[in-house]
Amino acid sequence: MTEEYTVKIGTRRSALALAQTDLVIAALSKAAGPSVKFEVHSMATMGDRDKTTPLPSLGKGLWTSELEAKLVNKEVDVIVHSLKDMPTSLPEGCVLGAVTQREDARDVVVFPRRQGGEYKALKDLPEGSVVGTSSVRRAAQLKRSYKGLVFRDVRGNIDTRLAKCDDENGGYDAIILAAAGLLRLGYDERIGQYLESSTEGGGLLHAVGQGALGLEIREGDEKIAKLIKAAVDEDTMMAAFAERSVMRTLEGGCSVPIGVETKWVEDEGEKKLRLKVAVVSLDGKKAVDGERTEKIANLEEAEALGKSLAEKLAREGAQEILDAINKLRESAPGALKVSDA
Repeated sequence: MTEEYTVKIGTRRSALALAQTDLVIAALSKAAGPSVKFEVHSMATMGDRDKTTPLPSLGKGLWTSELEAKLVNKEVDVIVHSLKDMPTSLPEGCVLGAVTQREDARDVVVFPRRQGGEYKALKDLPEGSVVGTSSVRRAAQLKRSYKGLVFRDVRGNIDTRLAKCDDENGGYDAIILAAAGLLRLGYDERIGQYLESSTEGGGLLHAVGQGALGLEIREGDEKIAKLIKAAVDEDTMMAAFAERSVMRTLEGGCSVPIGVETKWVEDEGEKKLRLKVAVVSLDGKKAVDGERTEKIANLEEAEALGKSLAEKLAREGAQEILDAINKLRESAPGALKVSDA
């Protein structure tokens, strides 16, 4: 007789987080069958509740630590995270058990509805146009190529940011968001331009883990570890581990401008992982870029790829850029921000 049991899933209480959790439950239910039931336990984390502190000053733990406490205390069995929100070092007793198939990892440009299609790309915006983003990674990289644009912080969930973009008094001529969130919530039509390393006018590398979902579980929980294997996408998981290794090696977080881009490519007749990394100063004036393509067969090799490339970039000046940013952060609360305005 098949054992019946209930799996308690922890997640944030946002429309996007709940939609992502539904995707995971659908994948797990199909594999587990009717004997396994799922309960969603959602909550607003500290990062969700704080609406005033500039996002770069918050740090990733404010979106995850309260959920992880519930995991450690066995109030939930698994947490569904946006992988880009997960710190690269997890609490003792917690492990990243699965990474799902990636949605589009790129960042995108959203233009206000009031523009009526006048602009098609960032390069079309006139000098002095205001671009909204809560990410110093995005702002720093874009300042490298779009020197005439002005960057200003924009906070809130996706619906809130879209509303601020469309508000005639909001002052934004465009905002930058992750494609994955818009696509998962059905806002495909709001995407005005996709941004990637080869974008005409100036490229943009995405955040570590962007577009993927991470399932965090208790170390040693073999039943849950076996269950969530149904949600694993091996290619995405290896790419994500390479990206997270870059971040861990450079000791960066969501509040520092480290951009990555991974892609599986055919090279010399073999399937290989191409990893690109960019570390950029806040003003966009200094940058260190790197790229490496290697054959990767497991998570250990993926992590080794990320570590070796990160160490190379650190020697070439990336560490100096990050040290300056960390010094700024430590100098005063709120010193690290998207705009100097």
